[in-house]
Amino acid sequence: MDKIEKTDLEWREELNEEAYNVLRKEATEPSRTSPLNNEKRAGTYLCAGCGQPLFKSDAKYNSGSGWPSFFMPLEGALETKTDRKLFQVRTEYHCSKCGGHQGHVFDDGPAETGKRYCNNGVALKFVPEE
Repeated sequence: MDKIEKTDLEWREELNEEAYNVLRKEATEPSRTSPLNNEKRAGTYLCAGCGQPLFKSDAKYNSGSGWPSFFMPLEGALETKTDRKLFQVRTEYHCSKCGGHQGHVFDDGPAETGKRYCNNGVALKFVPEE
């Protein structure tokens, strides 16, 4: 897979301010603000920065966290790194194609994997199945 390399200016021109802050500056959108929290249709969740498929709808569940949550990403879709912000150690994940920040993964998910990929809704685009 070819990685996407863009300048900061190119990202600023392509993304709205909130998406830019989350995807490129690792910000977090306010809890319970994403319309994707209530999305229940079958489909695929894509990176809002580059369009790479990240999650299938059958891996989405209601975690009660206030952010779209998934128990399993698509193979090869994400890369992780250690995040030491907020005076704790967490695992942060990004789109493997463009490096766009998506969220954090925790070990308190459902039995299928035990993982909770807690995603910023503004970092995602949803494409329903036809």
